Amino acid sequence: MKLSHTFLFVHDQDSALKFYRDVLGLEVRTDATIENGYRWLTVGSPEQPGVEIGLARIGPPVPPTDHEALEALLAKGSLQGIIFEVPDVDAKFEQVRAAGGEVQQEPVDQYYGVRDCAFRDPSGNMVRFSSPRS
Repeated sequence: MKLSHTFLFVHDQDSALKFYRDVLGLEVRTDATIENGYRWLTVGSPEQPGVEIGLARIGPPVPPTDHEALEALLAKGSLQGIIFEVPDVDAKFEQVRAAGGEVQQEPVDQYYGVRDCAFRDPSGNMVRFSSPRS
């Protein structure tokens, strides 16, 4: 068994696409509109061709009764984020900050053996970059 897809809720798929593709350097895997106007949008790292990150609007298949609650959690930045392993956290931090990324945490050595930093994507999701400490 291996992971193929994971999903992040986003407010605006075009803004999310610009961030994940143009700022972070991920490649578009799928961008297709399917039934009822649902847009299936995925991106991924060139280094992991078998893993896709879905950038999903809150909507079907989530029940309509849950949309408002999820929108509120997303707006507060309370949903889970994503962590990327990179060879040089400090270089990635500078690259993302220079591209206008919203800094959440500057690079720091963590007690659990990594150096990491964090940003917020345009929807408020936490995006972390991590490197093992030598």
